[in-house]
Amino acid sequence: MAPLGITMGCPAGVGPEVIVKAFDQEVTWRERSFAVVLGDMEILKRARTRTCSTIDLSAWMPGMPLKKGTVNVYELTNLDPESVPFGVSSRLTGQASFTYVNAAIDMCLSGALSGMVTGPINKAGLRLAGIGFPGHTEILASRTGTQRFAMLLAGQRLKVVLVTIHCPLRDVPNLISVSKNLDIIELIHESLVSDFAIKSPRIAVCGLNPHAGEGGLFGDEESRIIEVAISRAREAGIDASGPYPPDTVFYFASMGRFDAVVCQYHDQGLIPFKLLHFKDGVNVTLGLPIIRTSVDHGTGYDIAGTGQADCASMVAAVRLADTMRRARSSCLDGS
Repeated sequence: MAPLGITMGCPAGVGPEVIVKAFDQEVTWRERSFAVVLGDMEILKRARTRTCSTIDLSAWMPGMPLKKGTVNVYELTNLDPESVPFGVSSRLTGQASFTYVNAAIDMCLSGALSGMVTGPINKAGLRLAGIGFPGHTEILASRTGTQRFAMLLAGQRLKVVLVTIHCPLRDVPNLISVSKNLDIIELIHESLVSDFAIKSPRIAVCGLNPHAGEGGLFGDEESRIIEVAISRAREAGIDASGPYPPDTVFYFASMGRFDAVVCQYHDQGLIPFKLLHFKDGVNVTLGLPIIRTSVDHGTGYDIAGTGQADCASMVAAVRLADTMRRARSSCLDGS
């Protein structure tokens, strides 16, 4: 199986640090030699020094065997650390971040990588570099020609997927159409089967309004939109149910009654998710032809270079990408 690719993220942020810490903590990763870091050797060496790590870093190029007992690094930039101060976005950091992601996408599409795990990038840096994409998801969708995609936040106790993401709350009622809800239900069902090896996923769907509308007293989006989407999903053989009151469904999901919860807007899903998985949550992009997981945090400019960054989300993101690629391989093998 081809290795996983881990993109370094913004060179001025905590991405290099959490990668170094993750490989330092997970000794078996270096022995298994199943992943390669796409980034910058000198920036990673700086992170190693700041974290007092002693792990070995080895240069790697596509086509070479991965060296065991070390961190294999595909060096795509050759930055001078003095020109990359911690916590400062620039044209240089934005372009470097974009370079790592694009290379990983190319390698995933060609089969040279079996999936990609992304370190955090900075939107301001992308803008300074003249790059029009606001973030990873839009880059990935454009480069892979994907029209139908969704954001999944995954943890051991809770998985949430969002119908609407980054939009004003006042716009949400007009954005949660039947087709959008149905698309999200179908996407999470497909992922739970192929990526998480759950043969018969149980999907809960949140209502939009308090008490899921209370029979129309607090709104009719549940009856007009959400119930229709659930009904169509069930007709297609998907075990979707609801709409459930948002103030209770997450408790039952976290206790194992459901495998995932479809949420109508960003904070409806992110608040309960981060309550349970603030440190070890993983962001997954559904609908892509390639595997992509990511840390569920930003560049951490305020603590970059201090050695304080927590690598739990990076560890979880790499583990999940590894699980997903193995699950997909098993599906293809028919096992």
